[in-house]
Amino acid sequence: MTPATATTPPATRGYRNVVLAMLLLVYTFNFLDRQILGILVEPIKADLGLDDTQMGMLGGIAFAMLYSVLGVPLALIADRTSRSWVITISLTVWSGFTALCGLATSFWQLFFFRLGVGVGEAGGVAPSYAIIADYYPPESRSRALAIYSLGIPVGLALGAILGGYIAAAVDWRMAFIVVGILGVLIAPIFRLVVREPVRGMSDPVSASPPAERAPLATVFPILSRKPSFWLLAFGAASSSLCGYGLAFWTPALLMRSFGFDLLGASQFMGSLLLIGGTLGVFMGGWLADRLGTRDRGNYARLPAIAFLITLPLFAAGFWSTSPIMAWFFLVIPNGLNILWLGPVTTAIQNLVPSHMRATASASFLLINNLIGLGAGSWVMGAMSDSMAAQFGNESLRYSMIAALGFYALASVLMFLAVRTLRRDWVEG
Repeated sequence: MTPATATTPPATRGYRNVVLAMLLLVYTFNFLDRQILGILVEPIKADLGLDDTQMGMLGGIAFAMLYSVLGVPLALIADRTSRSWVITISLTVWSGFTALCGLATSFWQLFFFRLGVGVGEAGGVAPSYAIIADYYPPESRSRALAIYSLGIPVGLALGAILGGYIAAAVDWRMAFIVVGILGVLIAPIFRLVVREPVRGMSDPVSASPPAERAPLATVFPILSRKPSFWLLAFGAASSSLCGYGLAFWTPALLMRSFGFDLLGASQFMGSLLLIGGTLGVFMGGWLADRLGTRDRGNYARLPAIAFLITLPLFAAGFWSTSPIMAWFFLVIPNGLNILWLGPVTTAIQNLVPSHMRATASASFLLINNLIGLGAGSWVMGAMSDSMAAQFGNESLRYSMIAALGFYALASVLMFLAVRTLRRDWVEG
């Protein structure tokens, strides 16, 4: 790989947008394969005889355990080799294991296949962040990362909708098999279309030329000395604990407490995520690009404010007894709770030089995913089981409301990062 120089030609706007579209498509499948388990909680529980704690483990720690840990070494490989190849192989692996989930006949078989999904997805996100940072200049990078992050609400919504429809038409096993095979088919197309960019290609020409290799022993000490990294990582993790847990359990709540069937829950959940989620992600990137150039601290201030608003609105939606009222209360926080994606991922990219970006992103994702993704659905499921004797079928509702306190913690940590981010920011 050759570092960017003053003579490195930038990618055309048309091609870099094609690259972004392909990365978005892969990221959509990333979250589609995660969320499809959430819409299938009730039929899987009935078929395999599982409880909420076990389902929470399948939705959280089974996926996140290796996903979080392997993200760092795979990002190191991506920083040293071809990031597009790493993403291609990762997509093939996680899609294959998603299809295998449809063949599981016990909790431990499904647990193992979910581990495999996590292994594959570990190599997808951090290299994608780094590719986007190389194709897009700093002034439009946050918007590009926000567009990429649309894969989260779109993937979650498609997971709910497709999973619900396929399960209702055939069974829950076919839902896993169909989406897994689709991902495998997309992988070679992605590799043919997406060219590996030159490191630092879109950074200012005044930036120092990057070194070729960035070992973890070099990257992590740089990050660990910056308070912004810890505040942003644990703030995002606190938010993700709620966000992933709520996304996983809301379809089950709709069926248990609001009387929805599988199709109704999938449509309700899909519409929330498509409308609220896509608007929230895009607005986060757009606002960060506009306000972040005036004050780097705004990359943390925007999520902090969003989390403060998110908490009471989610609580009102879950307490509601009317499905219509619940939808209107829930659509706004389903956008605000992921508004942080564009601003925070941009900030993490700018805590280190360009050749360290994939590894820095993986270090951030290790914390965010191990705590947020790993614990969210399991904590809510375990609390639901522990309160079942007292609240019966409503125990899941109380569990989800109790977990909303993590949004308050996330807001505090993000507000603390406002001042430190101004000092820790690396230009270029």
